[in-house]
Amino acid sequence: MCGSSGVRRPRSAHKEGITLVNWLVKEEPTHYGFDALVKDKKAVWSGVRNALAQKHLRAVKKGDRIFYYHTGDEKAIVGIAKALSDAYPDPEDASGKYVAVDVAPVKRLPRPVTLAQIKADAAFKNFPLVRIARLSVMPVTDAEWARIERMAGKAG
Repeated sequence: MCGSSGVRRPRSAHKEGITLVNWLVKEEPTHYGFDALVKDKKAVWSGVRNALAQKHLRAVKKGDRIFYYHTGDEKAIVGIAKALSDAYPDPEDASGKYVAVDVAPVKRLPRPVTLAQIKADAAFKNFPLVRIARLSVMPVTDAEWARIERMAGKAG
């Protein structure tokens, strides 16, 4: 089943008739790090202007899982969040062209998974984080999600 975004919503993820998808969002930790999201308990994910990132953000549905990635010097997936809403008109956008999503923290990963670790793993050769470095919102397959969670759980 595909939404208008072209992002595949796998049948295996059905929950109460809703198909959940995994995502990754990027943020500069000095701008709004995962700890700030934990402190705030929820946030409006807005201000995304890249066309492909907007396409992905439009496909986000309430309940979808989200990896939280710190850009800048850190370059690592540090936490898990969830979508509290479907996409809706971005309140910061007067043109009405862009969307936003409400997100909430779920948990910090036991240890960050760095971009270098992901790039070193051949299983991620098609992962948008590796292929499209500047993209701020991207889908994550179930296999990629599980592998990242395993990597986060391993002792340093």
